[in-house]
Amino acid sequence: MSTNGLASLLHRTFGFTQFRENQEAVCAAAVEGRDVLLVMPTGAGKSLCYQLPAIARGGTALVISPLIALMDDQSQKLADLGLRVGRIHSGLDRETARQVCRDYLDGSLQFLFIAPERLRVPGFAAMLAKRQLSLIAIDEAHCISQWGHDFRPDYRTLGQHLPALRPAPLMALTATATPEVQCDIVTQLGLQNPVQFIHGFKRTNLSVEVVEVSKPERHAKAASLLADASRRPAIVYAPSRKDAESLAGELHALFPTAAYHAGMEPAARERVQRAFLSGKLEVVVATVAFGMGIDKADVRTVIHTAAPSSVESFYQEIGRAGRDGLPSRSVLMYSFLDRKTHEFFLDRDYPPLDLLAKLERALQREGNIHADDLRMKLKMSMDEFAPAMDRLVAQGAATLDFSGNVQATDADGWRRNYEMQLNFRRSQIDRMMCFAGSTTCRMAALVRHFGDSARDCGHCDICAPEQAISQNFRAPSEEEERELGRILRALTDRGMSTGKLKEAVAPHADRREFDVLLDALCRAGYVTIEDAEFRGADGNDIRYRKVLPTHEGRTWDGEPLEGVLLSADGAKPKSTAKTSSAKKPRASKADDTPLNAVDQQIADRLRTWRAGVAKELNQPAFCVFTDRVLKEIARQRPESHEDLKSISGFGSVKIDRWGDAICDVVRHKTAASGKPVAAPILSIIQKVEPQQPDDLGRAIKIWRMHQAKALDVAPFSLLSEDAVTRIAAALPSNPDDLSQIDGVNSTFVKQHGDDLCTLISQHIAASISGWTHPIAD
Repeated sequence: MSTNGLASLLHRTFGFTQFRENQEAVCAAAVEGRDVLLVMPTGAGKSLCYQLPAIARGGTALVISPLIALMDDQSQKLADLGLRVGRIHSGLDRETARQVCRDYLDGSLQFLFIAPERLRVPGFAAMLAKRQLSLIAIDEAHCISQWGHDFRPDYRTLGQHLPALRPAPLMALTATATPEVQCDIVTQLGLQNPVQFIHGFKRTNLSVEVVEVSKPERHAKAASLLADASRRPAIVYAPSRKDAESLAGELHALFPTAAYHAGMEPAARERVQRAFLSGKLEVVVATVAFGMGIDKADVRTVIHTAAPSSVESFYQEIGRAGRDGLPSRSVLMYSFLDRKTHEFFLDRDYPPLDLLAKLERALQREGNIHADDLRMKLKMSMDEFAPAMDRLVAQGAATLDFSGNVQATDADGWRRNYEMQLNFRRSQIDRMMCFAGSTTCRMAALVRHFGDSARDCGHCDICAPEQAISQNFRAPSEEEERELGRILRALTDRGMSTGKLKEAVAPHADRREFDVLLDALCRAGYVTIEDAEFRGADGNDIRYRKVLPTHEGRTWDGEPLEGVLLSADGAKPKSTAKTSSAKKPRASKADDTPLNAVDQQIADRLRTWRAGVAKELNQPAFCVFTDRVLKEIARQRPESHEDLKSISGFGSVKIDRWGDAICDVVRHKTAASGKPVAAPILSIIQKVEPQQPDDLGRAIKIWRMHQAKALDVAPFSLLSEDAVTRIAAALPSNPDDLSQIDGVNSTFVKQHGDDLCTLISQHIAASISGWTHPIAD
């Protein structure tokens, strides 16, 4: 089918006038009969990538999906479009399942949804093979990989059955697959020369925050975060069923909330799910059992009250926020003790290798035996037997049929593979805890984890701490600045444990206050804090936290520390000694006084200039200088390097580097009369070559920043980074053209379309002479 044919089919069947990014190429490859591996984030339109090709190819498409909720949701949506859909899962009675099989054999189905374990039912795969399938879609394909975060043994057996269902093309779909998992999916499913589409891990409308919170304080923290109605609907992920029920009860006293976990009756889970989707419930407090198949576009906040077991799980779960493209947030609460919780569950789910070997020997003696009979012969509890048998089957050392009969295989090397898998699970915990404690852009770190690359997002708690909702930040007091300096001077290249460092620097200080100082240095990039361990006298590994200086920390020369902001939710600021009359008053006091009109104009232009510098340096804006310093510059209006020296927090290194530019910004904004005068924004930043989309993109971003400031909203809530890029490339000349660009909604066009199109026209006209056009105030 041609490209035009696919677009026409898309409109006729689904009502969409255009494809989303990458969808058309994926669909075209599948229609041609190619095997496809598709890795695309939640909410980006993965499902359509198998649905449209299946319709285009005709016949029946087989969709293998891991969860009943996922199957029910997808099949109902297709049925609502007038398509013929059948599904078979354990929630249906036998007669219904038989009728679906008859419909399939009659050729009256366009889609058949099944769970992977259905292929283990004797005769089921043979029944499917009686008809030639048009396409086989395997959803949540990461479940097949032992290196994935949600490995399911039933998925591992798919490779045994799929060859009999060929020559139908295979499409494997997932939202979370590292490069390792991608390779494993291709191998295990036997994809033949697949076209691979690995796209779009960055979520431009999602702000990610991480905050260290002790376990007793997490419920209150969640309630505080969700008290603002604009942050609901929300999903709160709890580490256990008990915790989910407890927190749901507390939140229900404030707004409609319910718990959701695998221990509830199916009907009860269904009621919670429907109430949440319909808006009757504003918050669901859930374990990881909740989320897959929940297509609720307007979730504004996802909160984790404990660190998940892997970065992949975390990414998938936060992906349920903001599927409508509007600004949303994720808040992760964690502490060092979360690691111990995950290690406990890991030991439970991955029994000792000796126990698995014992089961294998018993199976070799017994031959084909029912699992319950084997357990009783070995006198093992179900809690001990079940995980061991699951792992043995997953490693291919045993087979388990649909009737519960189990027998040994002649698989070699499974012991070594089991140990590799166990070590990999431990490394997933390590990577999750490293992510939580890192000081780099949250979204960029997530994207890199999946083998992609991205610039800093500009709105996580690292890039824009002043916008964070999970914690407040403040400038350090004079005494705290001295303590911060003592910490840096005490560190050596090999680093120190946090305990030894505290004893060396502040032995009598409160531990929590000391940790606040360390975290501030870490956020500002002067130190890193990592997990380490040593072998104790008793032979056990003892874990601790180690502080290491970065290059900036090692080369610090005693100048005022820039970009160091302390959590205002932790320790209170220590009292500052009274300054003498000769000393300049602390800027923190001046912060409480509003800027006058002239000073505010200067401050606005300084922010614009600072944003440009920060982008060039690929650093958060506050690392150039903090808002406290910015306001003091605006108040004092320095005209020389000597004037800048009187501003606390602006050292000689930064004066040498940026002093002239800052004085230029100030002079441009202050007339002889003291009244503000207009100054070209872009000409302050740089002279540019004409007609470059990147230059227009920068102009649009500066315009966007001014609009956002006037509306008191985050800039990305008006236009995402991707939308800015598309606008700069398309050069729309009127609001109608602007409205056709992906990522630009009708509300934005109505409120800002004329202004933005005028800016674009002026930029194009001005670029002919080689200069970007100034943006009017």
